[in-house]
Amino acid sequence: MSNNNTETKAASAVAAPAAPAAPAPAVSSSKRRPALLAVAGATLLAGLAYGAYWGLYLRHYESTDNAYVQAPMVQITPQVGGTVLAILADDTDIVKAGQPLVKLDPSDAQLALDRAQSQLAQTVREVRTLYSTNGTLTANVHLREAEVARVQSDVARANDDVNRRKPLVATGAVGGEEMKHTENALAASKSALAAAQSALAAAQEQASSNRALTEGTSVENHPNVQRAAAAVREAFLALQRTELPAPLTGQIAKRTVQVGQRIAPGAPLMAIVPLDQVWVEANFKEVQLRKMRIGQPVKLHADVYGEKVEYDGRVIGLGAGTGAAFALLPAQNATGNWIKVVQRVPVRVELDARQVIEHPLRMGLSMEASVDVADQAGQPLTASTGAARTNTTQAFEPQPGAADRMVRDIIAANLGKTGTRVSSATPAVRQMALSGSAASVRR
Repeated sequence: MSNNNTETKAASAVAAPAAPAAPAPAVSSSKRRPALLAVAGATLLAGLAYGAYWGLYLRHYESTDNAYVQAPMVQITPQVGGTVLAILADDTDIVKAGQPLVKLDPSDAQLALDRAQSQLAQTVREVRTLYSTNGTLTANVHLREAEVARVQSDVARANDDVNRRKPLVATGAVGGEEMKHTENALAASKSALAAAQSALAAAQEQASSNRALTEGTSVENHPNVQRAAAAVREAFLALQRTELPAPLTGQIAKRTVQVGQRIAPGAPLMAIVPLDQVWVEANFKEVQLRKMRIGQPVKLHADVYGEKVEYDGRVIGLGAGTGAAFALLPAQNATGNWIKVVQRVPVRVELDARQVIEHPLRMGLSMEASVDVADQAGQPLTASTGAARTNTTQAFEPQPGAADRMVRDIIAANLGKTGTRVSSATPAVRQMALSGSAASVRR
């Protein structure tokens, strides 16, 4: 009985409708409207402020954070082959122009210089012989001419004897045997004349040939001597090039050469980065280039220094193509799945040299660049500025006069003139050659 009452009560409880919830108090429209107007007003003011900021400032600047520091990388390569004896600079070292970097074994170059000096001395003596032979050959020509004249007189005399005896043969006054001897004498005289004339022609040709080898020049300026002198200068230069100097001032990078390594001419040994010649390559979108002009000012910040350090620069040029055009794997835009991508073009920015000295930069550092495009008076980036930028070095110039003095001394010593005799075996010649590049740079 009690169970039935319990079930009845539960069913009635379930069947009973829930009591209605109390209604939430409605927000009056008079309180909502001011809030919406305030939000709309703030949005409008923010839009107007941004529009004014863009119109007065932002539209005069084109910015990018896709900018990086660039610098020339000068490769150090030998002009002659050899074995590396010493390496005088390593990575991260700062070197000055003309400072020795690598020394090669100079033994082969020294031997080549010795051979060239000996060849020059021998050539000078041979040319001296040519000049001294001129007088002998001239005297020989005169002797041959006298011999021809003498034989010609013998021929004339023999011919007269034949002519006188020929009429007397018919009368019997002159015998046939005597006439035969006279004719034989005439034939012998003619043969001797032909031989003398041939010898004269040979002597004249030899004298003429010798004069052609020596005429119009001296021993010092003779072509054979000059050729041998050029070989001496070449060997001297090769000896000088066994020491590799720094072509300019900068920092050593990418050293690959090792002591004892056998290297060939042109092999890259290390590189020098002149940190005072850095520039910034800012990659702007192609749509940002419309208002850019040559000479426009640029403000730059380096990530390594932060916003506290600001660099001043100016636009000096535009790259020859987009980054995709010079990529290792260029884009294949002719394929069917082509999607247009806005390209970036490198813009070269020149930095203030004084600021670079105060806050040095390194290759590859990230930069942020902002170009002031308000001034439109300059040439557009697509126009060529025509300004030629050249870099020169005197580190590889040979020591002036050193090889010439050596050549003059050798020629003077082998001409019998007073002069210094050069001994190629002494280390003075080697030191004179190896110190050429450093002396050239100090000047």
